[in-house]
Amino acid sequence: MSSPVLHAFYVGRALADAINERAERLLTDGLSLVGKFDAEQREYFRQFTEDVMVRAQQAEAEAGVTYSSAAPGAAATDLQATIDTLRAEIAQVRVALQQYRTTQV
Repeated sequence: MSSPVLHAFYVGRALADAINERAERLLTDGLSLVGKFDAEQREYFRQFTEDVMVRAQQAEAEAGVTYSSAAPGAAATDLQATIDTLRAEIAQVRVALQQYRTTQV
């Protein structure tokens, strides 16, 4: 009852099953490694971002600068007021410089 064609069929079928199992295992392992790599990179970037923010806060503290995200409109108003004050001071310095130059001539 054993014919070479039937034997070749079962060998081919067993070979296809074995290759399918190996390919499935390799694909699963590969996707697992990709997922693990992705998770590690996300954690690395999260830690990196956290480290950068801590350093920025330390630098701000050393410089005496404070940042409050609670009232962004107030910060913009304060910034505009600072710019206006600086422009007024620059205008005063220019006037004083012109007066000094006219008295020296």
